[in-house]
Amino acid sequence: MITIIDYGAGNIGSVQRACAEVGVRTVVVDTPADIQKAERIIFPGVGAAPPAMDTLKQKGSGAALKQSFAAGVPILGICIGAQVILDSSEEGKTPCLGLIPGKTVRFKLQDKSLKIPHMGWNAVKTVQPHPLLEGVGKEDEFYFVHSYYPQPDNRGNIYAVTDYGGEFCSALGYKNLFAVQFHPEKSGRPGLQMLERFVKWDGRVPSNSTDNRSR
Repeated sequence: MITIIDYGAGNIGSVQRACAEVGVRTVVVDTPADIQKAERIIFPGVGAAPPAMDTLKQKGSGAALKQSFAAGVPILGICIGAQVILDSSEEGKTPCLGLIPGKTVRFKLQDKSLKIPHMGWNAVKTVQPHPLLEGVGKEDEFYFVHSYYPQPDNRGNIYAVTDYGGEFCSALGYKNLFAVQFHPEKSGRPGLQMLERFVKWDGRVPSNSTDNRSR
């Protein structure tokens, strides 16, 4: 069973349908008590960081998510769920959850032919191994729609990058937390396979990984 956190950031239905397609049961929750009961969490979202963080604070969901992270519960962040896990976001100069040091920044593209938001299919290049990235090949593409992206302070927290007028972090993580800027639930077979791997993931990273929380 996967617990999906509803904090008003949308995209819940798409995540539920994708999980159902790979035979995974889900429950949608929005209270701290229910979050703390979760054995495995998806932290999704589309939209903007300021209202997302406002809701997380008002409902106490952000604090509950931090407790689940500290308890070792496997967590998968998607899109906004990959941005607000950092210390802050340039979007509205918003303080965020601070689970991984860094900030979320807006694209500053030199190539004026490229549009913001970045929208469409792009390759994801693994820069260090992670169980959720196993089997992702050069030919696999994932669906993106975003104007901001996560920028961890420590490159050791970056697991994959994508090129859009230059490389940016498209997958990051620390311990039992893994997050992606793209939408696996909208990315066809490669995305569904990632969700399947998440169901089996025990929250551990390869033994040769360092403590990537340090700045």
